[in-house]
Amino acid sequence: MQPLQNAGYDRAITVFSPDGRLFQVEYAREAVKRGTTSIGVKCPDGIVLAVDKRTTSTLVESTSIEKLFKIDEHIGAATSGLVADARALVERARVEAQINKITYSEPIRVDSLAKKLCDMLQLYTQNGGVRPFGSALIIGGVYNGVCKLFETDPSGALIEYKATAIGSGRSAAMDIFEEQYKEDLSIDDAIALALTAINEATEHENTSDNLEIAIINKEDGEYNKLSKEEVTAYIEKVLVEDEAEDEEEEEVDDSDDIDDE
Repeated sequence: MQPLQNAGYDRAITVFSPDGRLFQVEYAREAVKRGTTSIGVKCPDGIVLAVDKRTTSTLVESTSIEKLFKIDEHIGAATSGLVADARALVERARVEAQINKITYSEPIRVDSLAKKLCDMLQLYTQNGGVRPFGSALIIGGVYNGVCKLFETDPSGALIEYKATAIGSGRSAAMDIFEEQYKEDLSIDDAIALALTAINEATEHENTSDNLEIAIINKEDGEYNKLSKEEVTAYIEKVLVEDEAEDEEEEEVDDSDDIDDE
């Protein structure tokens, strides 16, 4: 019987495999991939965060599922992966934001907060007796009129994006962003793009019960979570636009068939 290739190397976070891998970190990434889809889009007018709150039972109160969090007045976060781990990360981020405000009498920079959080994530990949956080965050905010959007990783790595997604539907959502993202999007267009990406990434019908959207406007620099009525209006708008595009495509196909005849 041949021994497993990773036998022994995944028993502790401090042990590298012969090819330089930390299996516990990779397992944590798998936990994120199994989570629901979360979206972040940056545009000149602000930041849009959208999350899919997929529920496994009709008995679950959707309002009890938290995937969007307000970190500070000007910063928000969308999470995917283990909910409890995400909650712990959000609480740490909130504390760091308040420490900066008390110490320096000014709001924390978005990139500084993201780096501080990732410094803590990295510590949990280098010490025995702990495990990496099985959660990733999309951190977005506005500081001094500049919009920033970051994605964290369980390893502590940090990447800035124009538009990104985490969770089970990441690949499908990123394909939509690659095709349709433009740097001159308005807030409404960014919300529509985020909803289109979530629709492509999820298999169930999206409603205001399982979708949440938050925006941080560049104008006032404040985090604002949309109401159910506002989310419903955006969903209906996107559905109408998608139906119109489908009809146009069908008309083009029909005209091509006539030309062939």
